[in-house]
Amino acid sequence: MQLISNQEFGGERPLFGSHDLHLDHVTIRAGESAIKECSNIIATNCRFEGNYPFWHVHGFRIENCHFDVGGRSALCYSDHLVMKDTVIDAPKMFREMDDIDIENVRMNDADEVFWRCNRIRVKNLTLHQGTYPFMFSRDIHVDGLQSDSKYVFQYAKDVEIHHARITTKDAFWEVENVTIYDSELDGEYLGWHSRNLRLVNCHISGEQPLCYAHGLVLENCTFDAACDRAFEYSTVQADIRGSITHIKNPLSGSIVADHIGSVTLDEHIKAPADCVIRERGTAH
Repeated sequence: MQLISNQEFGGERPLFGSHDLHLDHVTIRAGESAIKECSNIIATNCRFEGNYPFWHVHGFRIENCHFDVGGRSALCYSDHLVMKDTVIDAPKMFREMDDIDIENVRMNDADEVFWRCNRIRVKNLTLHQGTYPFMFSRDIHVDGLQSDSKYVFQYAKDVEIHHARITTKDAFWEVENVTIYDSELDGEYLGWHSRNLRLVNCHISGEQPLCYAHGLVLENCTFDAACDRAFEYSTVQADIRGSITHIKNPLSGSIVADHIGSVTLDEHIKAPADCVIRERGTAH
């Protein structure tokens, strides 16, 4: 493997078509497509300032690097990436990619990141600002996520999340086969139109959560007092610890809580309208 260290590159495609290359303490200045159509690339302690540096790259490792604001859309149409201990200040990263393994990464403009990607493994990721992370992506495993981005995980499939703290709006819409463990989920209209969404040991905040959901499961979950109109038109099996303020018009299933503030079952409820709703310790 060829080593290039302590150098700068700029302009158009300075390292186009390179293979078996280790970049260390290299700076990619303004320009485009610096490392395009490459394979078996290692980048350590590097800085990326130009647009689109890693497009159509097959097999690469990025460690202790920084993507400047100018390095937008840096990672697209590529596969088999390992990224560790890296800071990203540019938006629109990770698009149309397969086999992504990231650890200890902070994204300070998480706008439209991880779009249409497959097989993503995440450990300790921070997403700040931006909209629609992980949209249309699938086969995702997350252990450690801090996010204040809006509209996270829309249309995602086959997702497992552990130890997340997500503050958002309209998260997990139209997802399919998603399980979330030991996490805090704070956002309006959480999980609407989802299929097979399962929440285990989670705390839920925000207005009108978990409506129009199909195959929804909650195990040992808690709700913030401000949550209201939960479960409207959902099929649900829910075990809620503590109180839930308001339940409205669930379709079917079972909802059990330690305390239920109020329940609305009005003329707008849809068939089969046979959901069992009760406080723990009371008869069915």
